[in-house]
Amino acid sequence: MRGRSLLIRGLILLTVIVFAVRLFYIQIIDEDYKVAAENNVVQKIVQYPFRGLVYDSKDSLVIYNSPVYDLMIVPKEAEIADTTAFCKLLGIEQMELEDRLRKAKGYSSILASKFLEQISDDLFAKLQDQLINYPGFYVLPRTIRSYNTQSLANVVGYVGEVSSSFLNRDTTNYYRSGDYIGIGGIEKSYEDHLRGRRGASYKVVNVQGIIKDDYRDGEYDTLPQSGENIHLTIDLELQQYAEKLMAGKVGSVVAIEPKTGRILALVSAPSYDPQLLSGKNLSKNFPELNKDENKPFLNRPLQARYPPGSMFKTIQGVIAMHEEVVRADEIIITDGSNIGDLAPPGPYNMVKAITKSSNNYFYLIMRRMVQQGLDESPYIDSRIGLEKWREYVMNFGLGRRLGVDLPNEITGNVPSLEWYDRVYGAKRWKYSNIASLSIGQGELLVTPLQMANLGAILANRGYFITPHVVDKIEGWPNPNIKKEILPFDQKLFGPVLKGMEQVVNGGSGIRGYLDSLKLAGKTSTVQNPHGEDHSGFMGFAPLDDPQISIAAYVENAGQGGRAAVSVASLLAEKYVLGKVSRWWLEDYVLEERYLPKNAPRPTIAEN
Repeated sequence: MRGRSLLIRGLILLTVIVFAVRLFYIQIIDEDYKVAAENNVVQKIVQYPFRGLVYDSKDSLVIYNSPVYDLMIVPKEAEIADTTAFCKLLGIEQMELEDRLRKAKGYSSILASKFLEQISDDLFAKLQDQLINYPGFYVLPRTIRSYNTQSLANVVGYVGEVSSSFLNRDTTNYYRSGDYIGIGGIEKSYEDHLRGRRGASYKVVNVQGIIKDDYRDGEYDTLPQSGENIHLTIDLELQQYAEKLMAGKVGSVVAIEPKTGRILALVSAPSYDPQLLSGKNLSKNFPELNKDENKPFLNRPLQARYPPGSMFKTIQGVIAMHEEVVRADEIIITDGSNIGDLAPPGPYNMVKAITKSSNNYFYLIMRRMVQQGLDESPYIDSRIGLEKWREYVMNFGLGRRLGVDLPNEITGNVPSLEWYDRVYGAKRWKYSNIASLSIGQGELLVTPLQMANLGAILANRGYFITPHVVDKIEGWPNPNIKKEILPFDQKLFGPVLKGMEQVVNGGSGIRGYLDSLKLAGKTSTVQNPHGEDHSGFMGFAPLDDPQISIAAYVENAGQGGRAAVSVASLLAEKYVLGKVSRWWLEDYVLEERYLPKNAPRPTIAEN
């Protein structure tokens, strides 16, 4: 009995302590409750901060804030003497009025919430004179995002109201119902910098809801703090030109400054005008954009996966020479019997194999890499070789996230031993099962961003800087970038780059040739089991002083030596030389037709 008595006393004491702590929190610590205790005369007005502005690399304003007004309600104070007149004033039906009142009361009877959001300027002017007749209602100014360009939607993202599901997951306890948050693009990845900090003011109001004075001389007021301004690496003029070239096409273009990792242009096609998702436009336009079969919300440079195709042969060449399974000047005779090939049989060294894109040459040198005779069993030997090869490939940024400062970057795929074990069974596969990897096909998948970064690695002869779209935040540089040095001697890149130069000077990339540009690159005809092959190109310019690396994918456009190299070379010309002189090539890309009869016609070597 004594034990039970002590237990009961303990429970009573614990209950008293809990209530005492809660009462102390409400009365002393939590200002909302302290003020709410006097809510019959005090009104809390949230002051929303200006979101940070966004500029391009040349300090041109890209995103700014436009003022809008929300009609707020404090249900406990709300009085509507004539609901018919009130509905007419707001332009709503009686049923909608009742629904909005019910939602406001469901949120809180003493705290303010949105009754009608982003009202028109005309309604705002009318309310200024009429609100005196409707206690418990007031107008709250805030801002929405506006844009100086129709470009960059997949880079900047958009801003929308926080959802109830997000609020349930929010561990920061920062956001409240009715707040706005970045969704997608830099609006999401740099939300903490852009959002600023809310302020609040407390006002004494009379029974008509008219503000009479500051509550306690503003003792509890806090000023809003504007978000930090952001400067992008994006060259808006170059971005707009790239989007122009990709109009009417499906695919992506990524351009990077090799020495810095600064992304100069990032195009996902098709895209949309970011203004379509600004303010009240969001609820109207989002459903239509979301169900578009061409997926304008898909950020293809970061989220689309393609086989790299022949562009991958540049990686194969460097790895093979590093592993010393082939010398750059070694002649390998191909007879065309190992794998399908558009390059003719015959003798090849590294430069010629890159230039002519010999599938059989790269089939043979990868077999040397994978089967090095380290085990008697060809199955175990292939496992050892593939694991080493895979590690080298991932050094080039494939099969992993590069760490770009945009959300939803995917890894692509460099297949592992475990992957092949699941498909074929452990120790039941060998080189013949994985040979398509040698020419950048099969299970190998990359993103356009990874291919543009590959161009930067080749341009730099063995290193890259984390690709990024934000250059600086309020005057201090982006800290989330680093330099990665690959474990390959710089001299190994020489033969590969020579081959890339010849691809453009007289090979499959001849459409991109311009003597003053000195573009080097590699085309890919990317196999597509669902229809016409995709056109791909990766390269950089100028060869002797790289200023830009580019990857372009144009879906269902056929051979890499056509659409992709044309788009990439025009973009490189625009950036490096400041203007485009090859009007016939631009016309071919924009009009989607062949070159006019009176234009210079290079000899096309398709591959």
